[in-house]
Amino acid sequence: MRALAFLGPQRFKPTLARAVAALGVTGDLATVTAGWQERELEVEELHDHLGGRAVNLELHRRAERVFASDPEFADAHHRRQELFREMQEIYVLRLDSALNACALLDRRPGHALLLDEEREAALEAVRTVDASHFARLAEVHEEFEARWTPLERSSIALERSEITSLMARVEGLAIAGGHVAVLVNRLRMFGVAALAGDKPVLAWSGGAMACASQVVLFHDHPPFGSGNAQVLDHGLGLEEALVFLPHARRRLDLSDASKLSRFARRMRGRTLAVLEDGAILTWRAGSGWTADEGCLAVGEDGALVPMRIAIEAVS
Repeated sequence: MRALAFLGPQRFKPTLARAVAALGVTGDLATVTAGWQERELEVEELHDHLGGRAVNLELHRRAERVFASDPEFADAHHRRQELFREMQEIYVLRLDSALNACALLDRRPGHALLLDEEREAALEAVRTVDASHFARLAEVHEEFEARWTPLERSSIALERSEITSLMARVEGLAIAGGHVAVLVNRLRMFGVAALAGDKPVLAWSGGAMACASQVVLFHDHPPFGSGNAQVLDHGLGLEEALVFLPHARRRLDLSDASKLSRFARRMRGRTLAVLEDGAILTWRAGSGWTADEGCLAVGEDGALVPMRIAIEAVS
């Protein structure tokens, strides 16, 4: 089974090279910077940090080439993305209403036993909204794959053949952050996770989010919208039990224990993993998880605890 490393943001405190060494990777690494979109090729700093061992897969540029050469597929892809946007808007309308009920009940005084039952019922309604949206996303993905069989189209097969050749000469895969929706889309389009086989995967920021089974967006004070965390899409599924929250101190009010508690309890069965600047969280067969002091988890009471404690609790 492949080794994994999930890292904190790399801009101010890069730790990728240290994580690469910890996983025993000594050769080149394929890098995915598709989340940077038009800046995908601006990888000099990343290349230098890895000691000149970065091999950029250029997934964003490859996707643009696919769209240019295969207008039928490009049109179908565009229509699917428009459907996803409409689905997300409708889901958020239902989600905001359900979470507002939770917040109102949390603040309401009254009979303790009655309120506890109603609060749990309200939170279960939120989970139902999330699960329904997640299932619909899966249906759309499955229908699209069945109708268009992307990996069999010549435009994608050509690019995928080149990616396969690049992957054959590297020892691991490193996934950067950026626009997480674009990142997940491009990784899925070319089936990169399958091409990586059992090679180690290292990911940070949006890259870590993309590796989870669910991609969850979060921001307490976004430039627009309600600020409620929302399920965006299916991720690569390399890690099933964690939901990654990079840049959490910049995006969440970590002093609001009530809201954090709802978030943690809402994600029942999964742990909210806060990856601080400099954090390294690794998984290796035989030794399991290793979390340094920058890796935190959100407890059900809304408090932050060291990730190692959360890991020990479920081991």
